[in-house]
Amino acid sequence: MLKQILSKLPRKSQKSDSFDSAGIDSGNHTSNSGNGVQCTNIGNSISSRLSVVKRVSSAVFPASIMAGVEAVEPNLSFKDVSNPQKQNLFISKLNLCCEVSDFSDPDRTTAEQDLKPQTLIELVDFVSSGSAKFNEPAIAAMCKMCAINLFRVFPPKYHSSSACREAEDEEPMFDPAWSNLQLVYDLLLRFINYSSLDAKVAKKCVDHSFILRLLDLFESEDPRERDCLKAILHRIYGKFMVHRPFVRKAVSNIIYHFVFETERHNGIAELLEIFGSIISGFAVPLKEEHKMFLWRSLIPLHKPKSVGVYHQQLTYCVVQFIDKDPKLANCVIKGLLKYWPVTNSQKELMFISELEEILEMTSMAEFQKIMVPLFRRIACCLNSSHYQVAERTHLLWNNEHILNLITHNHQVIFPLIVPALERNSQNHWNQAVLNLTQNIRKMFYEMDEELVLACQRKLEEENSQSSEAAEMRKLTWERLETAAGFKPAAANIIAPVKPAACPVAC
Repeated sequence: MLKQILSKLPRKSQKSDSFDSAGIDSGNHTSNSGNGVQCTNIGNSISSRLSVVKRVSSAVFPASIMAGVEAVEPNLSFKDVSNPQKQNLFISKLNLCCEVSDFSDPDRTTAEQDLKPQTLIELVDFVSSGSAKFNEPAIAAMCKMCAINLFRVFPPKYHSSSACREAEDEEPMFDPAWSNLQLVYDLLLRFINYSSLDAKVAKKCVDHSFILRLLDLFESEDPRERDCLKAILHRIYGKFMVHRPFVRKAVSNIIYHFVFETERHNGIAELLEIFGSIISGFAVPLKEEHKMFLWRSLIPLHKPKSVGVYHQQLTYCVVQFIDKDPKLANCVIKGLLKYWPVTNSQKELMFISELEEILEMTSMAEFQKIMVPLFRRIACCLNSSHYQVAERTHLLWNNEHILNLITHNHQVIFPLIVPALERNSQNHWNQAVLNLTQNIRKMFYEMDEELVLACQRKLEEENSQSSEAAEMRKLTWERLETAAGFKPAAANIIAPVKPAACPVAC
């Protein structure tokens, strides 16, 4: 009786048991392999690796997403399975790549080191072929594999103040694991670019947390990694419209942290390069949110000492904003004047170049609002003892649009600039600057000789008044010194004051 009952129970084959120990259900796979392809064991090391992947997968992904996914032997090729099974094979290969390679482990064999890159190359080729429409479990497995391989915390790097000034001269650091990281980034980029990828389904996995971890990777010292991240984040911004406000806010927070706290970040140039193309796509009229990004994020980026690292990208973003709304030129120039460098000549040269680009796009009405404080600063630059700053400022008059703005407003500008030109002609040490000063003086004479002469007379009067005031101060000090000399020496000695006794016992 007992034997009859036991004989009716289902029995598992020895082959099925071996795959179940590795965390793979092979029963359905055997029934679906109608083309005669047979699975082969991949060794104890691979099996133990898959068991670890199974535990990680169950911890990261909810059971509702992975339910009903048929596990397929990851060693198979996509050519050797039927079309319905390719999705499951794709997930199995992704799970196989979830182990992070340790290049310092001497016990790893060449076969184990080559297995993961080969699998990643197969996955890249499969995604590039465009022959599949990925479901939610496949998207979840893809994001999990990228998270395990890419998301990591970089060690803190401390720099002295002198090192911060020479940030542009630092040599880049290259990640030793780049050979594998590059394949993962390439796979993720092709996956996000995949034409049949449903953004409504993918946004559940490519969520705010995933984007924040991607943004954290811009701190990488490796410029190759930051270039890959730049392309991926730009594609995410373009494909997932629902995430666009969050991306802008997250990048703004990174900029705030950089400008007002650390002044240290490796990926500001790449982030600005992304936003350069994003800003060019803004609809007109600009939203208030976008203007706030200009005022609160982009303009304060002129403050850090390391602005030279990303100044080209920053200038492009600012110019794009003014191109969308010319009225913003006024607030941008005010921001430049607010953060204008006083002791850093190289930074001052960058500001003058940016100012020229902005003035080229500035209308007459906006120019008239800002021209007085602007040309006070330009006058100081004309008198700079650093010959490159003085020379670059003189060259602003070679720009036709700027010269036209000056010509139409010369009644206000000449009294601000003529004194600076006179001081240059008398005191500046550099011959090239002197020649440029003489050229601008001739230009001013041709525009309005009477006004120039009036400005010169006023300057002479101010100089004579200042000379008289200096002479009066000198005489006053002499009288004070003479009066102090008649007093006896003892009168100049102050009697020592005894300290008050402390009422509290110490």
